[in-house]
Order: sequence, then C-alpha cells, then structure tokens
Amino acid sequence: MSRRRLPLSLRRRAVPWEGQRPTWREARPALIAGALKRARTRPSGNWYVVGASRALRGEGKLAGTVAGQEIVVWRGPDGRPVGGPGICPHLGAPLRDSPVRCGTLVCHWHGLALDGNPYAGWSPLPVHDDGVLVWARLDAVGGEEPLDAPVVPPRPEPARALTAVYTGVGVCEPEDVVANRLDPWHGAWLHPYAFVDLTVVDAPGDPAGAMDDGPDALTVDVSFKVAGRIVVPVRAVFTAPGPRTVVMRVCEGEGAGSVVETHATPLGADGAGRPRTAVIEAVVAVSARPGFAAARRAAPLLRPLVRATAGRLWRDDLAYAERRWHLRSTGRFPG
Repeated sequence: MSRRRLPLSLRRRAVPWEGQRPTWREARPALIAGALKRARTRPSGNWYVVGASRALRGEGKLAGTVAGQEIVVWRGPDGRPVGGPGICPHLGAPLRDSPVRCGTLVCHWHGLALDGNPYAGWSPLPVHDDGVLVWARLDAVGGEEPLDAPVVPPRPEPARALTAVYTGVGVCEPEDVVANRLDPWHGAWLHPYAFVDLTVVDAPGDPAGAMDDGPDALTVDVSFKVAGRIVVPVRAVFTAPGPRTVVMRVCEGEGAGSVVETHATPLGADGAGRPRTAVIEAVVAVSARPGFAAARRAAPLLRPLVRATAGRLWRDDLAYAERRWHLRSTGRFPG
C-alpha cells in the first residue's frame, strides 16, 4: 500500500542505537543557552498555566500552588472560569479540599461560600480558559507588565482536533524544562523507543535562518517508531514563544498542523527547600485523513493513551531537567 494511503514508512537502513550518528557536537551548549536566554526575555504578562480545561467540567476544580501561592480555580454560576487564593480568608482552610456546588465553592470548615466575586476578604485572580488549558494571572509572582490575556500559541481549533493534556512534576526550575525542549538533539539518544533518524536541519545561527518561524526556531526531521522498522516520518519546528513555554509544530508529514505545547509552571519548594516545577503539556492533534473523524469520536479512549505516551517521554525528560538543576545548584553545570 502506498504512503499516500498510509502514513507509514519502512526504515531500510536501520542502525542500532549505538551506531547512530553522534549529535553532541551539534547540540552546542552556547546555542541552547542563548535560545533559553532569549525565551526568558519574552513577555508572559504574569500568566501561568494551571491545568486542563477539561478539569473544570461540571463541579470540577483545579487547585495547587504557583510559586508557593495557593490558588483554586473553578467555574462560576454563569459557567465562566473563576479563581483566586486557595486559603480561606476566615480561618485559613485549604480551599483545595472544598467542594463546588452550582458554581459556588463552599468552604468545608465553616461554609463560607465564594462565587468568584470579592467577598469576606477573598479577592479573585484573573483566569483565562483557552479551550484546552486554564491560566491564572499572578502579578505579585510574575512581576511583569500585566497582559489582559495570556500569549496562547497558534494551534488548531479544539473542535476539529484530538486534544489531551499531560501533567508531571519534577525537582527543577522552569528554565530546566525549557532547556530540555530546546535541545531536540537528544531525542533519538534519550528516547530510542519513540524516535529514530533524528536530524536538526535548521537551528539558530544556521544558514537557513528559520526565516518562516523566527530566528530561534529549531527545525527537525524525525521518525516516530511504530513497530520494528515501521515508522512515521515528519518534519517539526520547535519555538519558545514565552519564558515558560516551548511549542513543537508538525509542519510536514502525517498530522501536519498538529502542535505539542509544553508549559513549565513553578510550584514552590518541597520539604527540603528544592524547587518543584509542573510540566503541563497539551497535545492538539489534527489530520486531513478521512478516518480522523472517527479518532475524534474515540477521544475518551485515546486520551489516556496519549497521556501515557507523554508520561513515558517525560520520565526521561524530567530526569534530564532535574539533573540540569542539580548541577546548576551545586555549581557543577558544564560551561
């Protein structure tokens, strides 16, 4: 069957893991550090991703910490997302444990009811739902010039896409997560079960200049492993539109137009005083193939598989990020 009908390809010159071309010379530390530095200067407007939009269905809520600040987010009586401090202003109850009833969060200690409006010393925070992810604006934490809405990267319309959101937590800082994503050269070495034949065809400073996607774009040719020597080859572009966000967009091959957004949200210190960061990754997949409509209808079955795949990759990538932070914090990071 031709590749026009199936997106699969057969690797005819498959090599063992140890036989692939080394990429360490191309993965120049200064190049990665420069791209990271420029990403950190891009405005976020003090917006932080706190979780998946689907978590706010019905009487669901999102609760946790951002840079040590307890927050809670839910849908108010009119269905709009609302949120604010996760500490009850009465006697300090953890609102993360309080239920939502008909759009009102009811403190489980003494019944203080919050509908998202200022009340009894509780003040709301700006919240934004982009259809895939929920964001909260914390001006006291971010310290930037506030923006009315977060800088949401261009992505396919959720209504015509298969979406899934993975969340993981590592002992590191957001910059360590972003640095990991700005190093695509590690892909086939660190994730041989998922990627093969990876080549970075354009990077900052290369002659091609990534003119269509900005000077910091990284363009990668890579094949996703299916089984044995059967793979799905694609071309993807990595960009960092903000200080805590890296986007991978498939520009050629199966799923062209699909994006994977990786957001790094600082949580605060653990019991040992080490920083903790949440990786919140949104997969927004599209395809022009007729059968993709059936895949969208099967989304409830497919989402756990997508999250499991992301989780396996992030098991390795969080180890990378955690190692980077550990070496930085002890003054041993190379360069």
